[in-house]
Formats: sequence, C-alpha cells, structure tokens
Amino acid sequence: MAIGGATVTHEAMLSMALHLRDQDLSLREIAARLVITQGAKRGRHPSPATVMRMLGDHDTSITELGARADDAKQRP
Repeated sequence: MAIGGATVTHEAMLSMALHLRDQDLSLREIAARLVITQGAKRGRHPSPATVMRMLGDHDTSITELGARADDAKQRP
C-alpha cells in the first residue's frame, strides 16, 4: 500500500536505475540522471529516497522469488 503522492516510477525507470547501480553510481547520481516522464512531476528528477525505495522493492521481490523457487525445488 502506497502512502503519499502518486507513483512516479515505472518499469523503464527501474531498468535504467538498475543499469546505473551496476555502474556503481550513488543514489544521488542515479536520481540526477533519471527523469519522471508522467504526471504532475513530469520533467523533474526523483529524489534519492524514491530511487532507494524503488531499488529496495525490486531487490526484495527478487529475493522472495528466489526463496519460492528454492522451496519448490526441495518439495518431492
């Protein structure tokens, strides 16, 4: 459940953020390179906190998927 304003992130932004993180850029550097493409904040950059939350949510979902796959492999 989201608290606060409208969501400004989307799949293309996540993909670019992951690419930039792989290049060892800081959250501030990643946020400065991303641009919001829709909504009232269109044309602005997301905050570093938004980038951290987006990447953290992605990492959590990947970890959960991996754990489910491991559980499925262990079942006879």
